[in-house]
Amino acid sequence: MRTRILLITMAISLGGLWTGDANAQARAGMRAGLSVDPDQFYFGGHVETAPLVERVSFRPNVEVGIGDNLTLLAINVEFVAGFPVRGRPWRVYLGGGPAANIYSWSEGHGQGDGSDAGGGLNLLAGFEHRDGLFVEIKVGALDSPSLRFAVGYNFKR
Repeated sequence: MRTRILLITMAISLGGLWTGDANAQARAGMRAGLSVDPDQFYFGGHVETAPLVERVSFRPNVEVGIGDNLTLLAINVEFVAGFPVRGRPWRVYLGGGPAANIYSWSEGHGQGDGSDAGGGLNLLAGFEHRDGLFVEIKVGALDSPSLRFAVGYNFKR
């Protein structure tokens, strides 16, 4: 039940970014990658706002990890600062933010069926091409995965 409430809350929050003139330049994206501790394949999506202040955007995202006898639902509330590479079609970005992580497992995990939720913190860095392709690395603390590597795509504004 707690998982459903969090998912509904996140969906409403993300949906709110698409309304209003102030957020007319919000764009969506998708990602997939691998994580370490837990060792998982993960996929997800995000919404990125127009810059809130010079070069800094809000990019909340949801990721689902599968593997290591666990399923992880990560709700990440992240901000990114982008820096264009002069004369190139790429930008470098840095960012981070807090996360809500919901882990669930079945009997194969050695503890019977169960779930647990905890807070986390992510720091990230990436490269994004102006056509939308990006690569990203995240370092996590607390209950977030220790390391994540993703490839993704941002749809045009």
